[in-house]
Amino acid sequence: MSVQGCDASVILTDSKGERSNFTERQAVPNRTLKGFDIIDLIKEEVEKACPGVVSCADILALATRDGILLVGGPFYPVFTGRRDSIQSYFNEAVAEIPNPDGNLSETLFLFGLKGFDERETVSLLGAHNIGKISCEFIQNRLYNFLGTGQPDPSVPLDFLNEMRINCQEIRDSSNGMSPTATNPCISESTVFQGLTSISSGAGFDNHFYQNLVRGRGLLFSDQQLMADEKTARYVRDYAFGNGSAFRTDFARDMVKISVLDVLTGFQGQVRTNCSLPLYGS
Repeated sequence: MSVQGCDASVILTDSKGERSNFTERQAVPNRTLKGFDIIDLIKEEVEKACPGVVSCADILALATRDGILLVGGPFYPVFTGRRDSIQSYFNEAVAEIPNPDGNLSETLFLFGLKGFDERETVSLLGAHNIGKISCEFIQNRLYNFLGTGQPDPSVPLDFLNEMRINCQEIRDSSNGMSPTATNPCISESTVFQGLTSISSGAGFDNHFYQNLVRGRGLLFSDQQLMADEKTARYVRDYAFGNGSAFRTDFARDMVKISVLDVLTGFQGQVRTNCSLPLYGS
């Protein structure tokens, strides 16, 4: 989802005819996003079949749902008819995407601005149970928590050591040393399962919540879900049992987020190239 809604603004590399480093995908929270090339390939094929009809925003929404299905996640309906933004929102992305080091109040506030309550916030953050997280987002927890020069004291020692091992390259590079391994990202499944090597993402299940209960959340902002009973109760509900409660809530909340502030009718445009707006619109 883009910060202004599901309008594919995050895909743009050029906004209003001006190429710059201030597009939404260049904002720090988005720099490690992957898969834009896949969206471009899908768009090329769709344009061959029905030019100028299917928006990049619809493709992104459908690809997200199908990607979740492919890793064992729940099915949910995806409505179509979105149109694409003609501009990107760098400043909004910087200000409105929750900070990996942010506390619970900040996370709930930002989700609340979009109309999501505590339960919905906990459910949507469950998307972190698949894929990889860039090591840059957890470096402060590992070495300089809140500017203290020490690791986050709440992180179990064995878990701290696992994360440090998997993120060794970034630490060595920052010290001017030669990288010892190619680990720019750390996999949720890798650390949560106690492994010491990088692997592709895990299947879609409730292990994210099980590990938050154990104090083994990768991001500080994720672990903060256990810092207050108003969110911790939902974490526990999702962690225990077969995960059906999480799957049901996640599917419902993904429908809600996929229709949030979409552009329709004569708003926006239907891009022919997902990275570039149609000039003159």
